[in-house]
Amino acid sequence: MSNIRPLHDRVVIRRVEEETKTAGGILLPGSAAEKPAQGIIIAVGNGQVTDNGVRALDVKVDDKVLFGTYAGTTVKVNGEELLIMKESDILAVLEG
Repeated sequence: MSNIRPLHDRVVIRRVEEETKTAGGILLPGSAAEKPAQGIIIAVGNGQVTDNGVRALDVKVDDKVLFGTYAGTTVKVNGEELLIMKESDILAVLEG
């Protein structure tokens, strides 16, 4: 795991690589393939600060999540590309 701790209602996500082959069997080069819009949460902040205190996040470390194509900010930590985004940018948690 990387040494990074997000603040407040932010999470750190490691993208999950998807198949780089089209339905017709054509292999896509890395530059043509879209970056996957799903990943695994590797760190979470302490929660969203509100007028009533701090609200805990609905997601946790190791949750597999879906997010928008342009969500978050990409950062490099120890040579690994990670995403930092607000919890509200996460669309769904994949269960099962």
